[in-house]
Amino acid sequence: MNGPHNGPGQDPGSALDATPPTLTESDIRDYRAAFQIAQFPMALVGSSGQILAANAALGLLLGVEPERLAGVRADTVTGLGLDGRTRGSYQAVLRGSSERMRCTRRLKHADGHTLWAEVTVLPTGCGDSAALLTVHDISERRDLQERLRHIQMHDPVTRLPNRALFFERLTSALSDSATGRIGLCFLGLDGFKAINDTLGHRVGDQLLGAVARRLAQCATGAGGHLVARLGGDEFAVLVEGSTGTEQLTHLAESMLTALQRPFDLAGQRLTVSASIGVVERESATTTATRLMQAADTTLYWAKADGKARWTLFDPERNAHRMTRQSLSATLRRGVDRGEFILEYQPIVGLADDIVRGAEALVRWRHPQFGTLGPDRFIGLAEENGAIVPLGRWVLSEACREARRWQVEHPGPPLFVSVNVAVRQVWDSDLVSDVGDALRESGLPSGLLQLELTESAVMGSAGRPLQALQALADMGVRIAIDDFGTGYSNLAYLSRLPVRALKLDGMFVRGFRTARHLNPADETIVTSLVQLAHKLGLTVTAECVEGPAQAERLRRIGCDTGQGWHYARPMSSAHLTTLLAGRD
Repeated sequence: MNGPHNGPGQDPGSALDATPPTLTESDIRDYRAAFQIAQFPMALVGSSGQILAANAALGLLLGVEPERLAGVRADTVTGLGLDGRTRGSYQAVLRGSSERMRCTRRLKHADGHTLWAEVTVLPTGCGDSAALLTVHDISERRDLQERLRHIQMHDPVTRLPNRALFFERLTSALSDSATGRIGLCFLGLDGFKAINDTLGHRVGDQLLGAVARRLAQCATGAGGHLVARLGGDEFAVLVEGSTGTEQLTHLAESMLTALQRPFDLAGQRLTVSASIGVVERESATTTATRLMQAADTTLYWAKADGKARWTLFDPERNAHRMTRQSLSATLRRGVDRGEFILEYQPIVGLADDIVRGAEALVRWRHPQFGTLGPDRFIGLAEENGAIVPLGRWVLSEACREARRWQVEHPGPPLFVSVNVAVRQVWDSDLVSDVGDALRESGLPSGLLQLELTESAVMGSAGRPLQALQALADMGVRIAIDDFGTGYSNLAYLSRLPVRALKLDGMFVRGFRTARHLNPADETIVTSLVQLAHKLGLTVTAECVEGPAQAERLRRIGCDTGQGWHYARPMSSAHLTTLLAGRD
């Protein structure tokens, strides 16, 4: 029988009669028998896509009598028509233009349960049977893969999704958000390490599990958001389809409240707090990496701001942080590229208004951020060690300029005052650096003054004290900068090789006018000046901004003054002009 079989109830073996003439009757019988008794589910499919015959194994797999499958479209039974790519590959095999197609599909049993199967379609080239369809039940393998994936994607301590699954969901949420927005709460426990260290990791793990359950309850009550443990004591809550920052901050507040309740674990009552970084933004304007960087930064802010709180991401604050990072990363290169310059602020004798010296003040002509004052980068340079090459350059340049002043202006010699960070003493050979600068410039050592802050000098011992003594022995002047704001251990003044004190500007601000005179400030300054003079030290007052201040400081006996009343910081060329007028 060579006609197509289009309906149920027909002999399924009749399709096997459509065989090439070269097959013998014995071959046909053997082929039919093998098809029917095969343990592997199979069906013959005609060129029109209808099942011509199905064997018993396929009927058993689907819970249907095999005879009832004849005439049914194969793609509806196996799901081969669900997507265009698979449908196209299937049709190509039926037409004979492709040798094979294979895919994985979820099939439905007659009793309603589903199963995973690997479906393969091969061309037969035998009359009306265009293809042989085979179905392999892979449900057990699929279940095992899913169990393994669950283990791989979940944290064994808290049973929450782990970092890998969290990032998978985050990436998916960014590309498919119902509201076009996404939110993230990044949480870190405060003081968890202390619990681990004192009570042991077993109790620590129990606490993590208890915290995870409370966070999951908060997330479930707020809309079923994903809660994940990212590692250590850090958790994240992903809000897909965020409705705005209010939703995120409300969720963060509820989690903080939930964690405030004590935990009863291992016979002990434990309390723990958390800090939370909150980020909410448009999905289209961010990536998983940028979102996590923002969340990590915001969590750091929450901890830095006092812990046990949530902090919302602030673009301006982040821009400042990024600027700091950029400056820190380019400091050393800036020194190498000659981006730094020095300005000089005159130090003037209060008794005669004659310029006695000048303080060298470093500026950074940054190619991106413009000219920056020392308050923007000196702290960073001390943190990352760039203060050593920068300080060495300042020292050398200041000595060179001071020598030029001495040569070009034969009047009373000017000393130059250079600020020195304590890290320059520890991380480099300051004595050698000073010696090199003096030798290369030709500046007499007595015309160089090094300023160190009071907190750096007071209590100095070992190497710093040895360096200060060696510098003093060379004839270099040592001054304590910002005196009165640090430890104020006056006993050390007699033990250190100090030649000068620079009073912090806070002491002379109350001297501006007679009307706002603060008697306490004047008493303190008078006492400090008298003490310094008895110890053989000179005193410079900083931040002198007007004639009233200068006059009071002169009457008190202060030696020199520095501030806008005399001159603002200026270039070396402008200072040269000022000195020419003095001559």
